[in-house]
Amino acid sequence: MAHILVKEDGETVRITMNRPARRNSLSFEHLSELLAAFEEAGDSAATGIVLAGEGPVFSAGHDFGDVAARDLTGVRELLQLCTRLMRTIQSVPQVVVARVHGLATAAGCQLVASCDLAVAAESAGFALPGGKGGWFCHTPAVPVARSIGRKRLMEMVLTGDVIDAPTALEWGLINRVVPDEELDAAVDDLLAKATRGSRASKALGKQTIYAQLDRPEADAYAIALEVMASASQLPGAREGMAAFLEKRHPVWPD
Repeated sequence: MAHILVKEDGETVRITMNRPARRNSLSFEHLSELLAAFEEAGDSAATGIVLAGEGPVFSAGHDFGDVAARDLTGVRELLQLCTRLMRTIQSVPQVVVARVHGLATAAGCQLVASCDLAVAAESAGFALPGGKGGWFCHTPAVPVARSIGRKRLMEMVLTGDVIDAPTALEWGLINRVVPDEELDAAVDDLLAKATRGSRASKALGKQTIYAQLDRPEADAYAIALEVMASASQLPGAREGMAAFLEKRHPVWPD
């Protein structure tokens, strides 16, 4: 692939954006490659996916060279592709961790917010800069809004200012902040913890969480109750309960 690197590392697929000269900006071709990589990883036996960026920044967002060359229909197609990628990240059965260094702005920040988990280096920064420019960050704000509170979201989208990694941690946009030299170890540590247990149970759990988030409480319970009841009959659930009752370590069948 021209714009990304994909590496299988044991049970982990590592997807790295590789357009450092363009600050990993997201052209149509780049988004297409990312989508294909996530779809392929989603169909694999991997338990985890790490999304990273090569070069000085994680991602600067949409490639304005690509956007400026498109008419309304073309921009709509670009944003539809981007939205499909974000939703695929959340629908694949694997745990997806963003490995963030440098800046993650606009659609780059959207990528971070769309991942299940995010670990950032102290050098990282996050912004929805459209608010101080001419093209507001409408779609990047969607997953960010589901990670941080309204007033914090409005500050990000209206000022466009960069928030540093500790602030992003405090606001709930990311899970960990570590020194730059410890970033890879911290990503692997969190991913190892997040992929413990039954793979099938984890996949169903992730998909159900996203299905019930932001729904009215009664609707959320209706979804979660039925899935949880059905999941009690899965081999992994039966083994987990049996191991607990028999006071032994589980042997996961899935």
